[in-house]
Amino acid sequence: MATKTCILQISIFFLLPLANSIHFNYPTVFNFGDSNSDTGNLVSAGIETLAPPNGQSYFKTPSGRYCDGRLIVDFLMDAMNLPFLNAYLDSVGMPSFRRGCNFAAAGSTILPASPTSVSPFSFAVQVSQFLRFKARVLEILAKGKKFEKYLPTDDFFGKGLYMFDIGQNDIAGGFYSKTFDQILASIPTILVEFETGIKRLYDQGARNFWIHNTGPVGCLTQNVVKFGTDPSKLDDQGCVSAHNQAAKTFNLQLHALTKKLQGQYTDANVTYVDIFSIKSNLIANYSKNGFEQPIMACCGYGGPPLNYDSQISCGQTKVLNGSSVTAKGCSDSSAYVSWDGIHYTEAANQFVSSKILTGIYSDPPFSDQMPFLLNLKF
Repeated sequence: MATKTCILQISIFFLLPLANSIHFNYPTVFNFGDSNSDTGNLVSAGIETLAPPNGQSYFKTPSGRYCDGRLIVDFLMDAMNLPFLNAYLDSVGMPSFRRGCNFAAAGSTILPASPTSVSPFSFAVQVSQFLRFKARVLEILAKGKKFEKYLPTDDFFGKGLYMFDIGQNDIAGGFYSKTFDQILASIPTILVEFETGIKRLYDQGARNFWIHNTGPVGCLTQNVVKFGTDPSKLDDQGCVSAHNQAAKTFNLQLHALTKKLQGQYTDANVTYVDIFSIKSNLIANYSKNGFEQPIMACCGYGGPPLNYDSQISCGQTKVLNGSSVTAKGCSDSSAYVSWDGIHYTEAANQFVSSKILTGIYSDPPFSDQMPFLLNLKF
């Protein structure tokens, strides 16, 4: 799949009598999540570092994103003609937060972090960070209008879009310490925690919620290497069946929760986006969709068939078995779905974003409220 730069205009014309459907015309965006949408928080916190070739396809240098380029959230911001979101913890370079702020951090979970968690920034912590952000913004704006260039105004908090892509680490991470049945049993507790966070935001005036479900975690290279050594545990696509079944169960219950929220918060827009179906289709029909490798990592160590070693991350150089080795990038990342064995390539993120923006994977789907053509800068 050759890397190309073009502008794709998608016009959405669903003439459906839908109430409170998304309209993609927001003054600002606030994002919460994990590495799927982290634009620099975990790196800015000093917890991890990213080395080249991360960022090579678009930013030409590591950007705090676990990717060779842009993430789904970046493409969605482009579609709304909004700038990329700055990370809440990135204080260097005079970041502007006027059009939004990103609280997502790699490794984050919905449930509270444990002492062994990669990220301390669980969903509740991210929501608390937002509440602090809002309070501080309003405090500063009260001192004079000269700060409005860099900060969202009071009304932006009610009119803005609140995006969520979190839960993958709760499900995939659970397999390291729990049985399949224990993971399924934990899902209601996970979603109670998520609902609590949504309520805190609603009580603070949030009215537009955009919720991604979790993807087919059983197809991530990392999980295939760790849990797929027994071929009987893999499905026809080479993905770990149990992981994907757990993700499906989580998504069914998350969808039910969003339906509950739609009924409960009648003055709000609550949109559920089926990321699982989009990513599953991408992997099952990878060749048709323009890719050559559905599971093997582009940037990794070990070579085919998976090119992934949990001891060394993309861009790192380490001594393994007495030899110095480097996890290098492939020659054409646009041919791969997986960037580093855990995260998607920019090309795959572009594919997922284009499917999201058709509106057909959302509940409710996009309606005729779409006020303009979406300019996708791919």
